[in-house]
Amino acid sequence: MTQKSFQDYYPDSLAHCYGCGKLNEHGHQIKSYWDGQESVCHFMPKPYHISVPGFVYGGLLASLIDCHGTGTAAAAMYKSVKDVDPHAEPNTRFLTASLHVDYLKPTPLNVELEIRARVKELKGRKVIIEESLMANGIVTVRGEVIAVQVPATLLDELMKGQ
Repeated sequence: MTQKSFQDYYPDSLAHCYGCGKLNEHGHQIKSYWDGQESVCHFMPKPYHISVPGFVYGGLLASLIDCHGTGTAAAAMYKSVKDVDPHAEPNTRFLTASLHVDYLKPTPLNVELEIRARVKELKGRKVIIEESLMANGIVTVRGEVIAVQVPATLLDELMKGQ
């Protein structure tokens, strides 16, 4: 893909997350993009992401739901603020307030995973994201992330520390 991902817009001082940080060489470094009214992320599990032979570890699946959800929340907030004021530079860093994951079926290894998300609610500093994770077109995991905008004071502190 030639377009920039949501995560490519994170400032370097805030790009170290294990799931979505572009500067974390040991992390997943997921990339999320808009696809119409949904966001999409593709991820190829490594052989060491195993739970039992042939299947993906559930913790990895939860982290994909988590980081794709917070990235989608950031992009949705950015889009909503830009729709109101095209010159605004919104604080678009979000943290997970709640993560709910339902494992519907075992998720096979050796298959590229697709995570799709949509905004269920955007209100104030909170964004609720609903997600589905698919392997071979079959939904194996559903999730919901409640993401909250990082307070500006904490964001300033984090930005100074780098």
